Amino acid sequence: MPSAYTRDFVVSKDTLDENGHANNVAYVQWMQDIAVRHSNDSGCTQATQAAGAIWVVRSHQIEYLRPAFLGDIVSAFTWVVNFRRAISLRRYKFVRQEDNSVLARGETDWVFLNAKTRHPIIIPPEVRKTFQLVPEDQEP
Repeated sequence: MPSAYTRDFVVSKDTLDENGHANNVAYVQWMQDIAVRHSNDSGCTQATQAAGAIWVVRSHQIEYLRPAFLGDIVSAFTWVVNFRRAISLRRYKFVRQEDNSVLARGETDWVFLNAKTRHPIIIPPEVRKTFQLVPEDQEP
């Protein structure tokens, strides 16, 4: 069964908003951080560079379910759902370790671009094979 890539984050003072919980901007940063780490660890970054390409974000969507507070350890999970010509959908789930509460869910559409022209190009097999796709019925 395909599995998600995971990394833990600690809610620090600099991630808090005026309400005393993790700011929505922190979640976007965590999404970026875990996606880049997953890409690096899977070999996608190297394959992308070899193809003369880059990835850029087309859109983010986040649903906030519960707040995270100072000192909470948040386990972030991410996985790649699909490849569509020049676009790939990646999903995320954030869980507080202490009580296993799902804090947020999100997704990002990433676009594969030629690094010189900045135009979308079809994602080559060498890049696609760096991730094992996680079907919707097997999502963590």
